[in-house]
Amino acid sequence: MKSRLLSEKKLFVLDMDGTFYLGDRLLEGSLDFIDILKNKGLDFLFYTNNTSKSPNFYIEKLASMGLNIRQDQLLTSAIVSLGYLKSRFENPKIYLLGTPMLEAYFKENGIRLTDKDPDAVVVGFDTSLVYEKLDKACKLIRQGVPFLATHPDKNCPIEGGLIPDCGAICAAITASTDKEPRYLGKPNIETVDYILQVTGLTKKDLVFVGDRLETDIAMGSKHGVTSALVLTGVTNLRDLAISDIKPDIVADRLIDLLTYL
Repeated sequence: MKSRLLSEKKLFVLDMDGTFYLGDRLLEGSLDFIDILKNKGLDFLFYTNNTSKSPNFYIEKLASMGLNIRQDQLLTSAIVSLGYLKSRFENPKIYLLGTPMLEAYFKENGIRLTDKDPDAVVVGFDTSLVYEKLDKACKLIRQGVPFLATHPDKNCPIEGGLIPDCGAICAAITASTDKEPRYLGKPNIETVDYILQVTGLTKKDLVFVGDRLETDIAMGSKHGVTSALVLTGVTNLRDLAISDIKPDIVADRLIDLLTYL
């Protein structure tokens, strides 16, 4: 029965921007939702595709909004990408299109950043992007260097509108090189595999919650995981009506998902 669809879930994988908060504004009911999950003995994991900031930045941001979480309760596409690189390359060296914060995170975790014979070009949500970096990435990709990207989001929601995200940067590179990237964040299998590996759970134990059809909700349709769409971010009911990607549940806000427990 749909009204009990979430009653046997063990882990709520929660998107952040557009789902739990919007920009720097905590969305109404978000903290109450977490409190009720805790009271029911249910676990949660925050997951953001946004790689413009470091994992510690997001932990501190949540703390500033009144929620303290452990490091293992946060996952980003940067963390998934880091795991992928280390599993594919020995002592990986990459050419990175990323913010100084992402550069520092990769270097702190054993990734060498270089523009000389890299193992791969990795594109993130680079809000510090300059033309020279874009040009260098295209040159390397045309030479046959593997083209990877942390996540496919084309736009990032902020208060007042949208700004170009990683997928938009990759689209520019593809237009120049005719090469498509391998995306590693939501909604790709690398993300599902990583979560199952670190939690020891199965797909039926999970529910992905978010505001994006093509990432959060596609996690369910592509990989057999329950998904719940909230209407506080980039997707509205008109978008949903014309999309082939359908969630199992639609709710106005995160707090409204409690109906399905």
